[in-house]
Amino acid sequence: MTLADQRRRLPVVDALPRGGNRWSGTEARSTAKSPTWAIWELTLACDQKCMHCGPRAGQRRPHELSTDECLRVVQELAELGCGEVVLIGGEAYLRNDFILIIRAIRAAGMSCTMTTGGLNLGEERVAAMIEAGVSGVTVSIDGLAATHDAIRGVPGSWDSAFAALRRVRAAGGKIACNTQINRRTRSELLPLLELIAAEGIHSWQLQITVPHGNAADHPELILQPYDFLELFAELEPVIDRCEALGVRLWPANNLGYFGPLERRLRKALRSHWRGCSAGVTTLGLDSDGGVKNCPSLGGPVNVGGNWREHSLREVWEQSYQLGYIRSRTRDDLWGYCRECYYADTCMAGCTAASEPLLGRPGNNPFCHHRALMLDREGLRERIEQVRAAPGKSFDNGLFRLIREHKDPTLRAAHGPVQIDEPRVSRAVEPTGPGYPVDLSKEPG
Repeated sequence: MTLADQRRRLPVVDALPRGGNRWSGTEARSTAKSPTWAIWELTLACDQKCMHCGPRAGQRRPHELSTDECLRVVQELAELGCGEVVLIGGEAYLRNDFILIIRAIRAAGMSCTMTTGGLNLGEERVAAMIEAGVSGVTVSIDGLAATHDAIRGVPGSWDSAFAALRRVRAAGGKIACNTQINRRTRSELLPLLELIAAEGIHSWQLQITVPHGNAADHPELILQPYDFLELFAELEPVIDRCEALGVRLWPANNLGYFGPLERRLRKALRSHWRGCSAGVTTLGLDSDGGVKNCPSLGGPVNVGGNWREHSLREVWEQSYQLGYIRSRTRDDLWGYCRECYYADTCMAGCTAASEPLLGRPGNNPFCHHRALMLDREGLRERIEQVRAAPGKSFDNGLFRLIREHKDPTLRAAHGPVQIDEPRVSRAVEPTGPGYPVDLSKEPG
């Protein structure tokens, strides 16, 4: 038996974490249904230089999975019951074996899609992808040409993205787009919609830019919580136009939450917001084998283990990092979100939005409902960076959250009404007897 096999057979201790996180390995197994989606960072190599990139893509990670290892991961995903594998990067097409991996995913009975910037997605690559079984391609387009090229750091990348849409459609594939909403793109959503709808997209995903990775170095990009009042006023005609054009609007997990547009915003999902899906319906995979609860989160706080040491099923069913969101309660929330009317359902929105901002999940100011309620009281919230990010993949700085009068005169006279300082991350909590097992570390 090899060392890797021995590691896979090591027992996992069921342990109760402290505080409000009443989770154990036993509870996780009872609630860990098969993931609906596995979002797989096939490589961190990238041909663009996006200023909002969470993983700070560009160069391959050290020790990325080999072709043989990737094919074994595919089999474990199928055995786990995963329905769809979404290939991301970096840029998945920069791996020479990505066509083999697509074929293996389809042969294992799962659907396969890809999200890409499309910069070098030429006709040969597109034809091979579609023939191998990619059922749909989502191309990331952030604003109109000048804005997109500036954010992506590559002149001509906007034209290349549209060319990629046309090539995929011409080859018989389904096409969609996703767009990040930030202070540079928000005013360009409506004209952008007209252009991408004309290309024949079936869906458009909108998401806010969150302050992690490269975006943590550009706080000027990040929407202020008080911006959400104007943003959702701007989104209403966007929703109207999507309906008129037959484009399905698909809100990402970090957009929305129980404002007056919630029903229309999530019409395609046929449900209101029901809480973060990290580790619930979603499994994230890093290109070096890291298994995590969400593709937009990273670090020891969220990586439950490495595939080279533990099977996917073991990490999915038994690690704290993959399981803690499944059994959260209101007691795990803090700040405004803990007292909110929707707390038990919303659970403070998207973890990948709140954790990079304030150091831990459970209090999320990027919320339309929250902005509306504070506005009724004559208040608003804004964020202020107090610590820069260290420069690692999916890292974050830290921000304080300032509540203040919305009236400038009152604001100048009275200053902040309340300041929520960032809170210590779960990453620094101790481990040991009575604490969650951390499968991200090699067994001793």
